[in-house]
Amino acid sequence: MQRRQQAVWSFVERAVRSYAAATGEVLGGGLVVSPVTLAFTFELDTLAVELAESLGRAAAQLPIEEACYQLSTCYTAMLPQETRSSWGAYYTPPALTDRLLAMAEDAGVDWQTALVLDPACGGGAFLLPVALRMRKALVDLPAERFLAHISTNLRGFEIDPFAAWLTQVWLEIAFADEVRIARQPFPSMVTVCDSLSQRPAHQKFDLVVGNPPYGRIRLPAHQREHYSRSLYGHANLYGLFTDLALRWAKPEGVVAYVTPTSFLAGEYFKALRGLLAMEASPLAIDFVTERRGVFEDVLQETVLSTYRLGAHTSAVQVHYLAVNGKAEVTKAGQFELPEDPRDPWLAPRTPDDVPLVAAMAGIPTRLRDWGYKVSTGPLVWNRFKPQFRMRPGRDTLPVVWAESITADGRFVWRAEKRSHQPYFRPTASDEWLKVDTPCVLLQRTTAKEQARRLIAAEMPEAFIHSHGGVIVENHLNMVKPINGCPKVQPAAVAAVLNSKIVDRAFRCMSGSVAVSAFELEALPLPNLAQMRQIETLLGQKAPAGEIEALLETFYTKDPA
Repeated sequence: MQRRQQAVWSFVERAVRSYAAATGEVLGGGLVVSPVTLAFTFELDTLAVELAESLGRAAAQLPIEEACYQLSTCYTAMLPQETRSSWGAYYTPPALTDRLLAMAEDAGVDWQTALVLDPACGGGAFLLPVALRMRKALVDLPAERFLAHISTNLRGFEIDPFAAWLTQVWLEIAFADEVRIARQPFPSMVTVCDSLSQRPAHQKFDLVVGNPPYGRIRLPAHQREHYSRSLYGHANLYGLFTDLALRWAKPEGVVAYVTPTSFLAGEYFKALRGLLAMEASPLAIDFVTERRGVFEDVLQETVLSTYRLGAHTSAVQVHYLAVNGKAEVTKAGQFELPEDPRDPWLAPRTPDDVPLVAAMAGIPTRLRDWGYKVSTGPLVWNRFKPQFRMRPGRDTLPVVWAESITADGRFVWRAEKRSHQPYFRPTASDEWLKVDTPCVLLQRTTAKEQARRLIAAEMPEAFIHSHGGVIVENHLNMVKPINGCPKVQPAAVAAVLNSKIVDRAFRCMSGSVAVSAFELEALPLPNLAQMRQIETLLGQKAPAGEIEALLETFYTKDPA
């Protein structure tokens, strides 16, 4: 692993030096961050050298911010996947960087005076364009004074020493003229460190900006205690970096981050939502509408957000972005934080969703009011492999796999995927796996690109009784009666969850590909009197369009 990593470092270092040479710069010793100097001793073969140098020359035809992104992204793409995942190394395209910095300006950041920190500055995606904006704002400042200015006003932290080197190199390339005129070395801008272990001393910042790493992390006890105010259950790196940003920002300072959207509704982020509402309410949120070409190989949806410490905003501005070379910004409306900000934040994804979000804020009914709760199918199949059977027996039960819920919302019992066997033989200790109560099943993982995020079907009572129970695997959610006697019929529950308007409502809440129990139980739903109308239509076998039209009135009328 170490040998491969050194090869990657040497390849990208060669490409960056080729870029610098092609643009008329020669990288000197001052550009080498000491922890990575040994990486450059790896001997590349002739073909690798030629490829690296050709990449550098090609990048020289691009604007420096684009060249920085392309060559730095070469580095992360070549890393071992395990390393890339553990560091959360997914660099930000210039279009998103430019948009986030524009949002920071809208929040009041002044590039002439701002103290700026990127606590995960890998590759220079933000520090480089921030420094260029500072130079533009201070165009009349002499070279030596400008270098002194950014040495005190711009700071980066980075855990990966080679990524820190990349940031330092791109800054020195960008300001090579100032270095020559001032006849002094370029200042060191990046501290190689674990940002989560850093503690603010005297200096705090007007802007904390960046694309923090993401992914679950197991924290040592002392760090979990330190960040306990923003934690609920599993720790996620980008949630910790959000908490970190609040600690490093000045009073009335701005935080501007590119993150996944899961913090908007996920249960594990409810403490973080409460902390943000208390200390730094969001000012603006931009949803990236297309993931392709933005962050390759990343399933999570992406959002750009700005916050101001001490702000308690009544309304959050929402835009959505389409990235086509540049970020195309469309206003989508605004939303207010819920009364309990730990609850999911409902935000319009399109301008048409604004009245829907307003109506949802005034709907108090939830699944529990219908007499239901949500749990995950209990069977984790790979823990019970010896107990699966291809044929039924006296002591077997049918397995309900995710493919039994069809895309159009029907229950069709089947086991068609590879390794999916249709029957399961429980032991005496497996009683907890058995489901013997009629319920509604939903797919647990769907993406925003799918026609529907909520895909549900009633599991017929007759099917359960004919087998004496079933086994439901954990790629399905189960909407189950709380006390065995729900106030709404399962068929009506399935009809509502499969409706277009409720799918839209869920999209305004959900922040990830997971259809979680927490989000389903927080979803605003028609009240019991309205559900009686739905049940009547279902009993009359009314056309689906008639049921859809009635449901839409429940979500689009004035909540007052």
